[in-house]
Amino acid sequence: MKSSIKMKYYKIIPTEKKPEKQGNWDGAVWRQAKTLAVDCFRPEGSDHRPETFCRLLYDERAIYGIFRVYDQYVRCIRRNFQDDVWKDSCVEFFVQPERCAGYFNFEFNCGGAMLASYVTDSTRIDGRLKRYIPLDREDEIHVERYASLPEKVEPEITKQLIWMLEFAVPFKLLKKYAGEIGKIKGKTWRANFYKCGNETSHPHWASWAPLKARNFHNPENFGQITFFE
Repeated sequence: MKSSIKMKYYKIIPTEKKPEKQGNWDGAVWRQAKTLAVDCFRPEGSDHRPETFCRLLYDERAIYGIFRVYDQYVRCIRRNFQDDVWKDSCVEFFVQPERCAGYFNFEFNCGGAMLASYVTDSTRIDGRLKRYIPLDREDEIHVERYASLPEKVEPEITKQLIWMLEFAVPFKLLKKYAGEIGKIKGKTWRANFYKCGNETSHPHWASWAPLKARNFHNPENFGQITFFE
């Protein structure tokens, strides 16, 4: 029986001007990008359904992204690289270059702290991924970020608010782990985008491309992103 889940597609527009890393969603640079919605919520979550959107751009050097989140019950206490940021109010970008055996997970809490790795076997063993390589401190420096909220948000903000998370991932960083990824223009990669908040008062799990189970680390559920020429 064929799956009833439809493949998601997104076209990444090239940009001549690098984004300013100021969370300027409606500015001239980001306004040219297409918008996707992270709106496939898992039933295991609470009734909190934050509206989450993302835009991507690229140039010869890097892939750029910006999340805009209409949120509530916002909490952020992890401040260090490779902390469990998914327990906070968090957005995530998972990406698999063409003909690449593994994929990358870039996870950012609303304060800008990041957890990231290169995963080659997402099988779970005692709750942990079977084979993955955490990115190192040098890699973290090269992943540029802008967060509109402070590094720490505690106690939880219960009123409605909008927050932004902007990032830039250089292609040379991906090549360090995945090997040669070739020409970028015209290529189609696989990816997914997520919103979660495991240890907020209203936990939730949402994705761009729908999931068959509450598991972000399943590349079979990824959609496709094309670097438009």
